[in-house]
Amino acid sequence: MTTLFRQMTICGVGLIGGSLAITARRHGLVERVVGLGRTQANLDVALARGFVDMATRDPAAAARGADLVMLATPVMTFPETLAAMVPYLPDDAVITDVGSVKQWVVEALEPLLGPRMTLVGVHPVAGKETTGAAAAEEGLYHNRRVIVTPSARSTPAAVAKIEALWRATGANVEQMSPAVHDAILARASHLPQLVASALAAALEGERVDGRLAAEFGAGGLRDTTRIAASSPEMWRDICLTNRAAIGEALRLFRAAFDDFENAVALGDADQLIALFERGRALRQRLK
Repeated sequence: MTTLFRQMTICGVGLIGGSLAITARRHGLVERVVGLGRTQANLDVALARGFVDMATRDPAAAARGADLVMLATPVMTFPETLAAMVPYLPDDAVITDVGSVKQWVVEALEPLLGPRMTLVGVHPVAGKETTGAAAAEEGLYHNRRVIVTPSARSTPAAVAKIEALWRATGANVEQMSPAVHDAILARASHLPQLVASALAAALEGERVDGRLAAEFGAGGLRDTTRIAASSPEMWRDICLTNRAAIGEALRLFRAAFDDFENAVALGDADQLIALFERGRALRQRLK
């Protein structure tokens, strides 16, 4: 494949950025990969696994020569990280990110860019509850959706190169506006995380007659709360930067939850069947 970038610097070498780096190196899409991180132990894992050529905790060192910067740290750290790198970046550097929130990212990052720099927001809708360089895997994005969210500082040439980079992973790439992305993902991704975490938090330490209730949950409880093991830092930032859309999603869930509560309180068998059938219909459509 054609080389797209001379140097890709990944800020936050974990599951998402590391998995992309493995594919980019294998297909020769980037000549060099640099990892920027907070902890030397995680950077050492990335080096040992061979998907970065250099690892550093210094933003200036990571920026030099990078014609592509990928921000893959918690969303609210993006501005500070980018601001520390901009003075050392090539004038025409492309900035991208893999955050689960897009409109806030656009508003926070575009004012920091040099006059010839471009921003192309991306959200790979894939992942696991595990984190760090050790969790990276080449096939993570195969047949998964990757959303590209162009904004005012996204040039057609930069968008094309970013889309080509992600298509090489086997992902299904599509475009939408940052605002539409945030509204959809608040419902399809952010709400499930809050529901799973709320359920797990409600049952933590809950005892009945001296017995821990969660120990009797079996597969259903494990499956429903799986994503509650995700990074608290990451989800804190998502909640704080997509508040309006998440608020709408929570109201949507509360209405459905209230319907269940009322049906149980009234002993309304027909309403319970209708609600369970409605939930099952969605579950059967999910792949």
